[in-house]
Amino acid sequence: MNNKTQAITVPLESMEELYQGVFLAWIGSKQIAQNAQPGQFVMVSCNNYLLRRPLAVHKVSPEKNSFAILFAVCGKGTAWLSRQKPGIELNILGPLGNSFTLVPGAQNILLVAGGLGIAPLQFAAQVAREKGKSVTLLQGASTASCVYPSTSLPDGVKCYTTTEDGSCGAHCLVTEILHDYIGWADQIMACGPNAMYHPIATSNKQLFKVKPFQVSLEARMGCGFGACYGCSIKTARGMKKVCHDGPVFDYYDILWKENPGI
Repeated sequence: MNNKTQAITVPLESMEELYQGVFLAWIGSKQIAQNAQPGQFVMVSCNNYLLRRPLAVHKVSPEKNSFAILFAVCGKGTAWLSRQKPGIELNILGPLGNSFTLVPGAQNILLVAGGLGIAPLQFAAQVAREKGKSVTLLQGASTASCVYPSTSLPDGVKCYTTTEDGSCGAHCLVTEILHDYIGWADQIMACGPNAMYHPIATSNKQLFKVKPFQVSLEARMGCGFGACYGCSIKTARGMKKVCHDGPVFDYYDILWKENPGI
Protein backbone atom coordinates (compact mmCIF):
# COMPACT_ATOMS: atom_id res chain seq x y z
CA MET A 1 0.00 0.00 0.00
CA ASN A 2 1.13 3.57 -0.59
CA ASN A 3 0.49 6.62 1.56
CA LYS A 4 -2.89 7.15 -0.07
CA THR A 5 -4.24 3.79 1.05
CA GLN A 6 -3.32 3.67 4.73
CA ALA A 7 -5.99 3.04 7.34
CA ILE A 8 -7.30 6.32 8.73
CA THR A 9 -9.77 7.33 11.42
CA VAL A 10 -12.39 9.77 10.16
CA PRO A 11 -15.64 11.29 11.47
CA LEU A 12 -19.11 10.27 10.33
CA GLU A 13 -20.87 13.50 9.35
CA SER A 14 -24.36 12.22 8.56
CA MET A 15 -26.39 9.06 8.10
CA GLU A 16 -29.79 8.83 6.41
CA GLU A 17 -31.97 6.11 4.95
CA LEU A 18 -32.19 7.35 1.37
CA TYR A 19 -34.72 4.74 0.33
CA GLN A 20 -35.90 1.38 1.60
CA GLY A 21 -33.03 -0.35 3.39
CA VAL A 22 -30.38 1.76 1.62
CA PHE A 23 -28.35 4.31 3.54
CA LEU A 24 -26.32 7.35 2.49
CA ALA A 25 -23.46 8.29 4.79
CA TRP A 26 -21.24 11.36 4.50
CA ILE A 27 -17.76 10.96 5.96
CA GLY A 28 -15.13 13.62 6.58
CA SER A 29 -11.83 12.89 4.85
CA LYS A 30 -9.75 15.35 2.85
CA GLN A 31 -7.56 12.46 1.68
CA ILE A 32 -10.39 10.55 0.05
CA ALA A 33 -12.43 13.55 -1.10
CA GLN A 34 -9.46 14.89 -3.05
CA ASN A 35 -7.87 11.66 -4.26
CA ALA A 36 -10.72 9.24 -5.02
CA GLN A 37 -11.73 8.51 -8.60
CA PRO A 38 -15.08 7.13 -9.87
CA GLY A 39 -15.24 3.38 -9.37
CA GLN A 40 -12.86 3.25 -6.42
CA PHE A 41 -13.95 2.02 -3.00
CA VAL A 42 -13.09 2.12 0.68
CA MET A 43 -12.88 -0.70 3.23
CA VAL A 44 -14.85 0.22 6.34
CA SER A 45 -14.29 -1.40 9.73
CA CYS A 46 -17.70 -2.17 11.25
CA ASN A 47 -17.42 -2.44 15.02
CA ASN A 48 -15.52 -5.60 16.02
CA TYR A 49 -16.50 -7.73 13.03
CA LEU A 50 -13.46 -9.45 11.56
CA LEU A 51 -13.60 -8.27 7.95
CA ARG A 52 -13.96 -4.72 6.68
CA ARG A 53 -16.84 -3.99 4.29
CA PRO A 54 -15.97 -2.80 0.75
CA LEU A 55 -18.14 0.21 -0.15
CA ALA A 56 -17.94 2.30 -3.31
CA VAL A 57 -17.21 6.00 -3.17
CA HIS A 58 -20.63 7.36 -4.11
CA LYS A 59 -20.08 11.13 -4.12
CA VAL A 60 -17.29 13.53 -3.24
CA SER A 61 -17.27 17.11 -2.02
CA PRO A 62 -13.64 18.31 -2.23
CA GLU A 63 -14.61 21.80 -1.05
CA LYS A 64 -16.03 20.28 2.16
CA ASN A 65 -13.33 17.61 2.44
CA SER A 66 -15.93 14.86 2.62
CA PHE A 67 -17.23 11.92 0.62
CA ALA A 68 -20.31 9.71 0.65
CA ILE A 69 -20.96 5.97 0.58
CA LEU A 70 -24.22 4.28 -0.35
CA PHE A 71 -24.93 0.86 1.11
CA ALA A 72 -27.71 -1.63 1.76
CA VAL A 73 -28.15 -3.39 5.06
CA CYS A 74 -27.28 -6.97 4.19
CA GLY A 75 -25.58 -8.34 7.31
CA LYS A 76 -24.43 -7.58 10.84
CA GLY A 77 -21.66 -5.22 9.75
CA THR A 78 -23.78 -2.96 7.55
CA ALA A 79 -26.63 -3.14 10.09
CA TRP A 80 -24.24 -1.80 12.72
CA LEU A 81 -23.00 0.90 10.37
CA SER A 82 -26.54 2.06 9.53
CA ARG A 83 -27.24 2.72 13.24
CA GLN A 84 -24.26 5.00 13.80
CA LYS A 85 -24.75 8.67 14.64
CA PRO A 86 -22.86 11.73 13.39
CA GLY A 87 -19.67 12.33 15.34
CA ILE A 88 -18.60 8.71 15.69
CA GLU A 89 -15.17 7.91 14.30
CA LEU A 90 -14.83 5.24 11.62
CA ASN A 91 -11.69 3.37 10.66
CA ILE A 92 -11.41 3.11 6.88
CA LEU A 93 -8.88 2.11 4.25
CA GLY A 94 -8.83 3.81 0.88
CA PRO A 95 -9.29 4.87 -1.78
CA LEU A 96 -8.66 1.43 -3.27
CA GLY A 97 -8.91 -0.22 -6.69
CA ASN A 98 -8.86 1.26 -10.15
CA SER A 99 -11.45 3.58 -11.68
CA PHE A 100 -13.75 4.28 -14.58
CA THR A 101 -11.94 6.26 -17.27
CA LEU A 102 -13.52 8.65 -19.71
CA VAL A 103 -12.33 7.86 -23.23
CA PRO A 104 -10.83 10.86 -25.07
CA GLY A 105 -13.42 12.35 -27.41
CA ALA A 106 -16.40 10.57 -25.83
CA GLN A 107 -19.27 13.02 -25.37
CA ASN A 108 -22.32 10.82 -24.78
CA ILE A 109 -21.90 8.64 -21.69
CA LEU A 110 -24.36 5.82 -21.00
CA LEU A 111 -24.51 4.46 -17.44
CA VAL A 112 -26.26 1.17 -16.65
CA ALA A 113 -27.09 0.40 -13.02
CA GLY A 114 -28.64 -2.80 -11.74
CA GLY A 115 -29.90 -2.56 -8.17
CA LEU A 116 -27.25 -1.01 -5.92
CA GLY A 117 -24.95 -0.68 -8.93
CA ILE A 118 -25.81 3.00 -8.78
CA ALA A 119 -23.31 3.31 -5.89
CA PRO A 120 -20.15 3.93 -8.00
CA LEU A 121 -22.00 5.25 -11.07
CA GLN A 122 -23.28 8.36 -9.28
CA PHE A 123 -19.66 9.51 -8.87
CA ALA A 124 -18.97 8.68 -12.54
CA ALA A 125 -21.96 10.80 -13.53
CA GLN A 126 -20.75 13.64 -11.31
CA VAL A 127 -17.32 13.73 -12.95
CA ALA A 128 -18.73 13.36 -16.48
CA ARG A 129 -21.13 16.25 -15.98
CA GLU A 130 -18.36 18.43 -14.54
CA LYS A 131 -16.47 17.80 -17.79
CA GLY A 132 -19.48 18.84 -19.86
CA LYS A 133 -20.48 15.36 -21.04
CA SER A 134 -24.05 14.30 -21.85
CA VAL A 135 -25.04 11.54 -19.42
CA THR A 136 -27.93 9.08 -19.56
CA LEU A 137 -28.56 6.62 -16.73
CA LEU A 138 -30.54 3.40 -17.12
CA GLN A 139 -31.39 1.99 -13.73
CA GLY A 140 -33.12 -1.27 -12.94
CA ALA A 141 -34.67 -2.34 -9.64
CA SER A 142 -36.95 -5.06 -8.35
CA THR A 143 -39.73 -2.67 -7.30
CA ALA A 144 -40.48 1.05 -6.89
CA SER A 145 -39.29 1.19 -3.27
CA CYS A 146 -35.82 0.10 -4.43
CA VAL A 147 -35.39 2.82 -7.06
CA TYR A 148 -32.63 5.36 -6.52
CA PRO A 149 -34.23 8.84 -6.40
CA SER A 150 -33.53 10.75 -9.60
CA THR A 151 -33.48 13.99 -7.56
CA SER A 152 -30.18 12.82 -6.06
CA LEU A 153 -28.49 12.63 -9.48
CA PRO A 154 -26.25 15.42 -10.77
CA ASP A 155 -28.02 18.17 -12.70
CA GLY A 156 -28.54 17.36 -16.36
CA VAL A 157 -28.45 13.56 -16.07
CA LYS A 158 -31.29 11.89 -17.97
CA CYS A 159 -32.67 8.88 -16.11
CA TYR A 160 -34.79 5.97 -17.33
CA THR A 161 -36.03 3.34 -14.90
CA THR A 162 -37.18 -0.26 -15.14
CA THR A 163 -38.64 -2.47 -12.42
CA GLU A 164 -39.20 -6.20 -12.43
CA ASP A 165 -42.76 -5.83 -11.15
CA GLY A 166 -43.68 -2.82 -13.29
CA SER A 167 -44.36 -0.58 -10.29
CA CYS A 168 -42.07 2.17 -11.64
CA GLY A 169 -40.91 2.86 -15.17
CA ALA A 170 -40.81 0.09 -17.76
CA HIS A 171 -41.88 -3.39 -16.72
CA CYS A 172 -38.72 -5.31 -17.60
CA LEU A 173 -35.08 -5.82 -16.73
CA VAL A 174 -32.74 -2.92 -17.37
CA THR A 175 -30.81 -5.03 -19.88
CA GLU A 176 -33.94 -5.19 -22.05
CA ILE A 177 -33.94 -1.45 -22.79
CA LEU A 178 -30.19 -1.15 -23.23
CA HIS A 179 -30.35 -1.72 -27.00
CA ASP A 180 -32.45 1.47 -27.39
CA TYR A 181 -29.55 3.63 -26.19
CA ILE A 182 -26.40 1.92 -27.41
CA GLY A 183 -26.40 3.77 -30.73
CA TRP A 184 -26.45 7.13 -28.93
CA ALA A 185 -23.60 6.32 -26.58
CA ASP A 186 -19.92 6.98 -27.23
CA GLN A 187 -18.99 5.07 -24.09
CA ILE A 188 -20.78 2.73 -21.67
CA MET A 189 -20.16 2.19 -17.96
CA ALA A 190 -22.09 -0.38 -15.95
CA CYS A 191 -22.38 -1.81 -12.46
CA GLY A 192 -24.78 -4.38 -11.06
CA PRO A 193 -25.11 -8.01 -10.10
CA ASN A 194 -22.59 -10.04 -12.07
CA ALA A 195 -25.41 -12.07 -13.63
CA MET A 196 -26.59 -8.84 -15.31
CA TYR A 197 -23.62 -8.92 -17.68
CA HIS A 198 -24.43 -12.26 -19.29
CA PRO A 199 -27.65 -11.16 -21.06
CA ILE A 200 -25.72 -8.19 -22.43
CA ALA A 201 -23.12 -10.55 -23.83
CA THR A 202 -25.70 -12.41 -25.93
CA SER A 203 -27.17 -9.37 -27.67
CA ASN A 204 -25.81 -6.57 -29.85
CA LYS A 205 -22.40 -8.26 -29.94
CA GLN A 206 -21.17 -6.50 -33.06
CA LEU A 207 -22.22 -3.06 -31.84
CA PHE A 208 -20.61 -3.57 -28.44
CA LYS A 209 -17.29 -4.33 -30.11
CA VAL A 210 -16.96 -0.76 -31.32
CA LYS A 211 -18.08 0.86 -28.05
CA PRO A 212 -15.73 1.42 -25.09
CA PHE A 213 -17.46 -0.51 -22.35
CA GLN A 214 -16.28 -0.63 -18.73
CA VAL A 215 -17.96 -2.60 -15.93
CA SER A 216 -17.51 -2.62 -12.17
CA LEU A 217 -17.70 -6.08 -10.63
CA GLU A 218 -19.30 -6.89 -7.31
CA ALA A 219 -17.26 -9.36 -5.28
CA ARG A 220 -16.72 -10.55 -1.72
CA MET A 221 -13.42 -9.12 -0.52
CA GLY A 222 -11.26 -10.10 2.40
CA CYS A 223 -8.48 -7.53 2.46
CA GLY A 224 -9.28 -5.01 -0.27
CA PHE A 225 -5.76 -4.65 -1.65
CA GLY A 226 -4.80 -7.99 -3.20
CA ALA A 227 -3.10 -9.85 -0.36
CA CYS A 228 -5.63 -12.62 0.25
CA TYR A 229 -6.58 -13.58 -3.35
CA GLY A 230 -10.14 -14.16 -2.16
CA CYS A 231 -11.73 -12.20 -5.02
CA SER A 232 -9.72 -13.70 -7.91
CA ILE A 233 -11.47 -14.24 -11.26
CA LYS A 234 -10.50 -15.55 -14.69
CA THR A 235 -10.19 -12.95 -17.43
CA ALA A 236 -8.91 -12.79 -20.98
CA ARG A 237 -5.64 -11.55 -19.49
CA GLY A 238 -5.30 -14.34 -16.94
CA MET A 239 -6.27 -14.47 -13.28
CA LYS A 240 -7.04 -11.06 -11.78
CA LYS A 241 -8.01 -9.82 -8.32
CA VAL A 242 -11.17 -7.72 -8.30
CA CYS A 243 -9.95 -5.53 -5.43
CA HIS A 244 -6.47 -4.86 -6.82
CA ASP A 245 -6.80 -5.17 -10.61
CA GLY A 246 -10.41 -3.93 -10.58
CA PRO A 247 -13.11 -3.47 -9.60
CA VAL A 248 -13.43 -1.81 -13.02
CA PHE A 249 -12.67 -4.05 -15.99
CA ASP A 250 -13.04 -3.88 -19.73
CA TYR A 251 -16.28 -5.69 -20.54
CA TYR A 252 -14.61 -7.88 -23.15
CA ASP A 253 -11.90 -9.02 -20.73
CA ILE A 254 -14.35 -10.46 -18.21
CA LEU A 255 -16.81 -11.94 -20.73
CA TRP A 256 -14.28 -13.21 -23.24
CA LYS A 257 -15.95 -16.65 -23.04
CA GLU A 258 -19.13 -15.48 -21.31
CA ASN A 259 -17.20 -16.15 -18.12
CA PRO A 260 -19.26 -18.23 -15.66
CA GLY A 261 -16.91 -17.26 -12.88
CA ILE A 262 -18.27 -13.75 -12.39
